[in-house]
Amino acid sequence: MIWYLLTIVLAVIADQLTKWAIIAAYPAVGDGTALIPGVLNFTHVDNTGAALGMMKDSRWVFMIVSAVAIVLMLVYLIKWPPKSRLTGLSLALVIGGGIGNMIDRVFRGFVIDFIDFCAFPKIWKYVFNVADICVCVGCAAAVLCFVFFEWKDEKKKEETT
Repeated sequence: MIWYLLTIVLAVIADQLTKWAIIAAYPAVGDGTALIPGVLNFTHVDNTGAALGMMKDSRWVFMIVSAVAIVLMLVYLIKWPPKSRLTGLSLALVIGGGIGNMIDRVFRGFVIDFIDFCAFPKIWKYVFNVADICVCVGCAAAVLCFVFFEWKDEKKKEETT
């Protein structure tokens, strides 16, 4: 359990520190710099929507849904610890990312985004942050872990009984 809590705390700290650094370096929305010209920029964006800017100005919806999801995942980790540590760490990443963006929504009213992967502007023109990366990587890893570790073991148990 300690590894899960440590992962959550580190995800929140990494997210908040990078957002603080972006605001300090680029205080105005739209300010930024090219890290790898034509591929990757840091651009300060205030996102009032969800992932990919969907549902702009629905702050309370995101806060309620996020809070419920975070609490449910925490209860799951505590009450029914996953068989695989990787599954638990994946869920901890999702929780940490969710908390990181929740902090922004509560205290700022929007989420600070800054990672602008601009290599394919006609296909991909979205700006995101460390919390978003934690949520996306954590979700993908959790799905794979549930399929290959958690549910697979349950099927084996059912077949042997």
